[in-house]
Amino acid sequence: MEKLAIIGGKRLGGEVEISGAKNAAVAIIPASLLVSGICRVDNLPDIKDVNLMLEVLEDFGARINRTSPGSVEIDASNVRCAIPPYDKVSRMRASYYLLGALIGRFYQAEVPMPGGCNFGARPIDQHLKGLRALSVSAEVSHGMVKAYAERTIGASVYLDVVSVGATINIMLAATLAEGTTHIENAAKEPHVVDVANFLNSMGANIKGAGTDIIRIVGVPRMEGGSYSIIPDQIEAGTFMIAAAATDGNVLVKNVIPKHLEPVSAKLVEIGASVDEFDDSIRVKGSRELKGTNIKTQPYPGFPTDLQPQMVALLSVSKGVSMITESVWDNRFQYIDEIKKMGANIKTDGHSAVIQGVSHLTGAPVKVTDLRAGAALAVAGLVAKGVTEMCDIQHIDRGYSHFEDKLRALGAQITRLGEHEGEFKIIQNRKKIVTSAG
Repeated sequence: MEKLAIIGGKRLGGEVEISGAKNAAVAIIPASLLVSGICRVDNLPDIKDVNLMLEVLEDFGARINRTSPGSVEIDASNVRCAIPPYDKVSRMRASYYLLGALIGRFYQAEVPMPGGCNFGARPIDQHLKGLRALSVSAEVSHGMVKAYAERTIGASVYLDVVSVGATINIMLAATLAEGTTHIENAAKEPHVVDVANFLNSMGANIKGAGTDIIRIVGVPRMEGGSYSIIPDQIEAGTFMIAAAATDGNVLVKNVIPKHLEPVSAKLVEIGASVDEFDDSIRVKGSRELKGTNIKTQPYPGFPTDLQPQMVALLSVSKGVSMITESVWDNRFQYIDEIKKMGANIKTDGHSAVIQGVSHLTGAPVKVTDLRAGAALAVAGLVAKGVTEMCDIQHIDRGYSHFEDKLRALGAQITRLGEHEGEFKIIQNRKKIVTSAG
């Protein structure tokens, strides 16, 4: 099993290029099933979830042509309706987008319940509510979501809770439906807007994405086209937090600064320097970072996907901080791993109280989910000694060339392959060395 080893204490410096947004890509790829012609998608991140989703489309009969790194042409004209392979979809949360796409294209779908990171229940009641409003019969049976319709008909749907997944799934199912669909209390996240923009570039008629109400006027078909995915705000936020935590100086390139306003504001509040440019942000750390309070919220609030990384940063900031998690039920399970490194954190339900410590100490830790992996990496970057991270397949699901980008910024980090046998890590001339035995 592969591991990451980090020798902490190195200030990050330089420039890092942010990849395309994972959360947009894993919805846009299933959305291509609705397109009759060829669609070209650019700025795809090189991550496991994207590659798995492309494999699923190939299983359906789509022709996938990788024209260059980060670019792909998808021809779904000869796709057949099928049950996606369980071994693939069970490894990614975004598999439920296949539901809306298949209903929109074939009026039927049978999709396993989503997998991915395990940090709370993933109810799909709002997804089913939206589909049923479109005249779809939908139910969950024996771990499968089964849906069928004679035809899909536009309707008004009010989401009881703001749900990114339900908003996108309803949008997919409604794009080719008869009549007009309104989604009220819709999610406003940038990747929701990106999916709508992709569909519109292919020939859909969607307005209001990014607001509380999205209107979809059904079209008979979409002919195809080209589209470039937005930058990944969570990857960008992760590198911004890592720069601040290490007292570094990093220019984070290929970003949309407005998408990052919540994290920028918090970094400035705790004492870091943040300078925004047209498509980049420079973050400078400080040795005098102080605590703060954060509550995760749907966009434009502070994103839940950056909560673990901020916990790692606040663990070495002066004073007391409080994090309140209002999106997921069980997203603090990684905290026990950071506590192994000397962090002083107490959790109570949806809140975590963090007493900043002078330093963390490297230790063997286990990655529990995607963003927890990023948080443990941030902790390892600031810790004294060596941090050894196992179960790093979670990181590969959502971060493109993660350790390569960190290494280019000066981090001492290496991936230890499964063929190296039993190994030990030693520090020699400030380099990581592995030896079998």
